[in-house]
Amino acid sequence: MVAIAIPGMRDSLVATLVQAQWISNAYMLTLSSLILVGGSIGDRFGLARVFAAGIALFVVASIACALAPTPQFLIAARAVQGIGAAFMVPGSLALISRAYPPEERGRAIGIWAASSAITAALGPIIGGLALTYGGQDTWRWIFAINLPLGGLALYVLWTKIDQDPTQHERGIDVPGGLLATLGLGLIAWALTGAEHGNLVDATSLAYGGLGILALGAFLWVEARSPHPMMPLDLFRNARFSIANIVSFFVYFSFSAISMYLPMAVIGGWGITEIEASAAYAPLSFFIASLSGLSGKLADRYGPAPLLITGSLVLALGYASLALVIPTQNFWGAVMPAMCLQGIGMALVVAPLSTAVMGAVESHKTGTASGVNNAVTRMAGLLSVAAMGSVISVIYGGTGGGGSYGEASDLASHIPATNAAFSRVAWIAAALCLISAIISTFSGGHAAHKTKGDLADVSA
Repeated sequence: MVAIAIPGMRDSLVATLVQAQWISNAYMLTLSSLILVGGSIGDRFGLARVFAAGIALFVVASIACALAPTPQFLIAARAVQGIGAAFMVPGSLALISRAYPPEERGRAIGIWAASSAITAALGPIIGGLALTYGGQDTWRWIFAINLPLGGLALYVLWTKIDQDPTQHERGIDVPGGLLATLGLGLIAWALTGAEHGNLVDATSLAYGGLGILALGAFLWVEARSPHPMMPLDLFRNARFSIANIVSFFVYFSFSAISMYLPMAVIGGWGITEIEASAAYAPLSFFIASLSGLSGKLADRYGPAPLLITGSLVLALGYASLALVIPTQNFWGAVMPAMCLQGIGMALVVAPLSTAVMGAVESHKTGTASGVNNAVTRMAGLLSVAAMGSVISVIYGGTGGGGSYGEASDLASHIPATNAAFSRVAWIAAALCLISAIISTFSGGHAAHKTKGDLADVSA
């Protein structure tokens, strides 16, 4: 819902493009940097307990988002919402991985992905309807709806808390969490500094340099911590490392398209929110209908063939999108390209999760889930920041009047908007092509054999 609502939030709160980016980035920053802590805390205190606590905090922060009077208040509330999600997200996948044996895990993860896709399908549709036919502040209800949903989830979880195993010997990596948040925040801030067309300046370079130093310190701490939130030895497993690299490129591309396509078609072309929300329907339909099958195929043949095929389909879809955007033909050109995106994501979502979760022992599933989720959220954070700068530079360089994604009557606004988004789509296509190449090195063994192959991780 948030991606569809961003243009409405900008109008209602009089937010700049950078503030709009940080409405997304504040959430992604705390989620991506603390999700590793969330995975470790889940293993320490019990996955179901931490999952429930994350839901509760997420709901409280959602109410604050709904009541936000200014862009700055909304950004702060979104940051708190990300903290709640950091404790919630790793628990869902880890609970499933702990409950199913390796030979059935791929199918279970496929059902989990399909269930997620159903709500992902409803989100843009409900949000689009509300924003199209409601008033200027209707976007506030997209956060308020989390109150009944969170309450229902907590009610279901309540009976499972006492059955939740804990690992009291696990420690909490507070220094690692703080350094990860600082490093990612500084880098994201540096990448976001191009709203007025200056891609690189001294201030951005300084922030970026400090961010790199903070992440370097984070790795140093993780290598020496008795209880690291991101155990570096996990990456000695080549399949785990490759799966996370592919996850980063795929979700970087996906996040860029998801964030900036609605701004282009709503704020640039002037179509309604409900029409724009239709662009997400193919994604949800294909993930819901194909994830179970792709999960079973990953169990049988291994994740590599599906990752290669899915990445190539995504590259084709994004390249098609880059070519057709200047036509401004939403239903006849943009929607077919988005169908390719939906098929590609359906082919990679479950196999990526299967590859990651199948590469570790069962008692490390919470941490492994946290690492992979952190990678995908970091990809989203850096994508929104970096592609926002690309958008601003191309938009300004092609004579755009006003601001990207902000409705304007100037004749130069629409061509500049199209040119800026096309550049982002081409970058997304290139990254997915690289993902396909990298996936060829991930091996073709079936997922249920992975546990036995753990002894051979030194390669």
